[in-house]
Amino acid sequence: MLIFDGVQALDVSGPLDVFAEATGFLPDGEGYDVTLIGPTRTPIKASNGMGLVADVDFDSVTGPFDLFLVAGGPALPSASIDERMSACILRLCKVSDTYGSVCTGAFCLGHSGLLDGKRATTHWQNAANLAAKFPLAKVDYDRIFLRDGKLLTSAGVTAGIDLALSVIREHHGGALAVAVAKRLVVVAQRQGGQSQFSPYIEMDFDDASPLASLTKYVMENLAEALTVADLAQVVGMSARTFARAFVDFAKVTPGEFVEKARIDAARHVLEATSHPLKVVAHQCGFGNPKRMRQVFLKRLGVTPAEYRERFNLRPLVEA
Repeated sequence: MLIFDGVQALDVSGPLDVFAEATGFLPDGEGYDVTLIGPTRTPIKASNGMGLVADVDFDSVTGPFDLFLVAGGPALPSASIDERMSACILRLCKVSDTYGSVCTGAFCLGHSGLLDGKRATTHWQNAANLAAKFPLAKVDYDRIFLRDGKLLTSAGVTAGIDLALSVIREHHGGALAVAVAKRLVVVAQRQGGQSQFSPYIEMDFDDASPLASLTKYVMENLAEALTVADLAQVVGMSARTFARAFVDFAKVTPGEFVEKARIDAARHVLEATSHPLKVVAHQCGFGNPKRMRQVFLKRLGVTPAEYRERFNLRPLVEA
């Protein structure tokens, strides 16, 4: 695992705890040996202030490794990569059986040219930035983790645990992965993608644009039909002109925008209330629970009931 000043501590400790727990279940000599690779052998500070000490520095490490991972850090999406670090990453990726990144560590791989032509993922908040910076990469905005040949990448922070559990599953089977997940009190195989964590509506309309008032109108009228003709009338355009202008500006169709707005609204209600699903479905414009379930499964990979179980924010009631 490659680390550096400002590394996200959980990107490091999460996967490594998975491998340590797995080693405890395996016969002697069949477990995992972990090496931390850093700029020097002197202590560095993680982004949360925790001190970490590498076992070997960038220049001295030679590999090969069965698995070589680059941890992420909050500053990586906007930072330039150190030449020593880049040379180390390139050298170890070439000789290791499998290589990859946790969270924003994908930016280090991108700067080193290792994402070109490859499918990769990162934290949902940084996925668009990754795709823009490295246009030859095939960035998947929704996956918790994925493999493309020798390349493994994961979504944000705790998704490194999911990635490590997938490695355990590949190496030793599902039973060991489940046993390790139980020891760590995590889900052995998370259902759904990053979309269940990220907001769907992330559009900054120019206040001068005739489309600026549309977001507020949609959110205040979700229970209505909200056809293209309805929305075109709100902004004073013909339906054809509006549909074309909206796609050019928002990169989604009006229908997709409305569906995503309904999902976000439903998620907020599911998080904050105990309203029956039929009430949520009606309030948010899905019409009925069956339709809401279909849309949630299609977009989020989980049902509304599963989403509520994971994210409901109501205070716990003492027994």
